[in-house]
Amino acid sequence: MAPAASKQELPPWGNALAGSAGALVANALVYPLDIVKTRLQVQVKRNEKDTHTDTPGHIHYDGTMHAIHHIIEQEGVSGLFTGISGSLLGVVSTNFAYFYCYSMVRTLYQTKVSKNEKPASTLVELSMGAIAGALAQIFTIPISVVTTRQQTQLKSEKKGMLETAKEIIDGPEGVPGLWRGIKASMVLVVNPSITYGAYARLQTLLFPNKLKLAAHEAFLLGSLSKMMATMATQPLIISKVALQSKPPPARGGKPFAGFLDVMKYIVEREGLLGLYKGVAPQLLKGFLVQGILMMTKERVELLFILLFRYVRVLRREQLEKLAKIAADKASEAKNVVVKQVEKA
Repeated sequence: MAPAASKQELPPWGNALAGSAGALVANALVYPLDIVKTRLQVQVKRNEKDTHTDTPGHIHYDGTMHAIHHIIEQEGVSGLFTGISGSLLGVVSTNFAYFYCYSMVRTLYQTKVSKNEKPASTLVELSMGAIAGALAQIFTIPISVVTTRQQTQLKSEKKGMLETAKEIIDGPEGVPGLWRGIKASMVLVVNPSITYGAYARLQTLLFPNKLKLAAHEAFLLGSLSKMMATMATQPLIISKVALQSKPPPARGGKPFAGFLDVMKYIVEREGLLGLYKGVAPQLLKGFLVQGILMMTKERVELLFILLFRYVRVLRREQLEKLAKIAADKASEAKNVVVKQVEKA
């Protein structure tokens, strides 16, 4: 009987590729929810003090279904997929970087710090996730900035990824504008760390000593852990989106100074509940994405483990064949030498 599959058999890039594959599938399936939640999060209600004129084509969405209906009505079904190429590129690169870094940090912890098989504590799981998330964000946030701008463009303003990136670079902040919201992103590393920390802890509690999860079990754990992380970090998510998109018309083009400035602005105009606008599609997206991601990742990891085992078997058989050939040749050479000695 073949030994049970173990994630420790995978190298860091194997874990990264498995995580990226899961993220790509999950986010492609629920992308319309992503664009809807982004547009809900960047809009700001008018009040009696506002004197600005809204951009032609501007509309204030009343909720998720109103946003979906209006986007389809004004932009067609394709409008629900605006910026999908950049978004999926960002998802794949961010998740590859995250899972690669997380796998390396975890391996380093298990081999250098904790030399026993005892599961890491919740604090350690959160710390490892935060470190991996911070490293991933540094390299991938420009894609996130470009995608957010694309998702919030009006129909008359639509541009491709490169054009949008050029627009940001040509703006007042220049190239550093591609890293706008980096501070909020650094704080937001607690989101994946909470997600994967909660996933690992829930797995220990709900499915103890189970190395291979069934698809529905991985989906359940992934969804629950993501919902917990989303509710804890929603105000930061709102702030990050506001920082990466164009300033609302009410600010006259003045960008936000930081995520605390965003929170203050939203609370003053919309109250504390304003920090949770767009939470419905955010939760639904997180529920589906994380569930599908972890379910897919578990399957891809298993495929990689089986592939690596097969490669190792082939390599071992090849080495054994080469060793046999070398032994046969050595035996033949020995016989030749013996015969020559006997003749002498």
